[in-house]
Amino acid sequence: MFMGWANIYSAAYDPDHASIFDQSKEYGKQAVWMGISLTLGGAILLVRGHIFRDWANGVYAFVLLLLALVLVIGKEVNGAKAWFGVGSFGIQPAEFAKYATALALTRYLSGLKALIDFRSRAISTAIILAPVALIMLQPDTGTALVSGAFILVLYREGLSGNILLLGILAAFLAILSLILKESFFDLPFTDKQLSGPMFLLFIIAIIGALAWFAVRNLVVKRMRRRFHAYIVIGVIASAGFIGSLDYAFEKVLAQHQRDRILVMLGQMDDPQGIGYNVKQSQTAIGSGGFSGKGYLDGTHTKFKYVPMQSTDFIFCTVGEEWGFLGTAFVVVLFTVLILRIIQISDRQRSRFTRIYAYCVASIFFLHLTINVGMAIGLAPVIGIPLPFFSYGGSSMIGFTLLLGTLVRLDAERLSQLR
Repeated sequence: MFMGWANIYSAAYDPDHASIFDQSKEYGKQAVWMGISLTLGGAILLVRGHIFRDWANGVYAFVLLLLALVLVIGKEVNGAKAWFGVGSFGIQPAEFAKYATALALTRYLSGLKALIDFRSRAISTAIILAPVALIMLQPDTGTALVSGAFILVLYREGLSGNILLLGILAAFLAILSLILKESFFDLPFTDKQLSGPMFLLFIIAIIGALAWFAVRNLVVKRMRRRFHAYIVIGVIASAGFIGSLDYAFEKVLAQHQRDRILVMLGQMDDPQGIGYNVKQSQTAIGSGGFSGKGYLDGTHTKFKYVPMQSTDFIFCTVGEEWGFLGTAFVVVLFTVLILRIIQISDRQRSRFTRIYAYCVASIFFLHLTINVGMAIGLAPVIGIPLPFFSYGGSSMIGFTLLLGTLVRLDAERLSQLR
């Protein structure tokens, strides 16, 4: 947290407001949020562990209420109606949704023996998607996508690995379909052309036909019907997914979100427009070299070339001023934290604490990978902060709640039995 504060000071530095506690600048406001977070973290350690379990559903319901309320009386910032204004400060309830969902999902899963039947999977999915639906109405796609981290928790608690595999295949098909979106291909032995998505469907149909005949010749007769059914369902589902993807891409995502995805996939060249942030971030990180230019000496940072540098792109400040050594240290630091959380989860007697720890580890992992990926151009820019590093009081309090609750629950691990 203090390392993040130092980098926020560099990213937002103003020589006319050199005091790091100046409340007119982001680093001064961050100092206030740090004080609130440290106080909150200390207060959490004074709460008995069973309170978090007993109040999990209440916290979840309260956050859902806040998410609904912000749509009515919230103020709009950067095109999203996601904030409650408090003087010069703002509170974003979506940042607390991760904590509330982790508690509610943990409370439900800890009462199950395994996540094996349709009912338990449906309820778990509903717990995850309810806040996502409200967040998407703001809209705040980046924060909503963080809920994808809970899939890892469901997998750890018994969700079939086939579902994860289907998710990976769906992502692959989506990326391939978008890459081929504006392409046309000649059909062999004909003079006709197919659009990229239609050609992709043609290839899938051929693969399905080959799989059909392979099953017919290689699989015993009593198993053929099942495998043939899987092949037919797979081909139909793939066709439906590819067919609906274009509609979802055009109608669900905003124009700037579509442009960011296309820029990331190399389908749009717009270095001065939608791709400006990423290009400048990559340049800043690359210019830092092995050991960096030195604290407060980064030219891209000093002259504000990278927009949102103290929030979404704080990692490029580290890269420019501290170089490869600094960025590697930050990544290792977060990796050690995540591995430590997993280690804590594996030593628990309490099923509630163990599942909750997996939730925390998954959330931190997704934030780290996407935020760093945004900064180096490997992920679309969707506005996800780097935990404890990026400027923002709501995110800092949210991460403090996640981590502080885990520390409190772990402190009672020897006395917990369920």
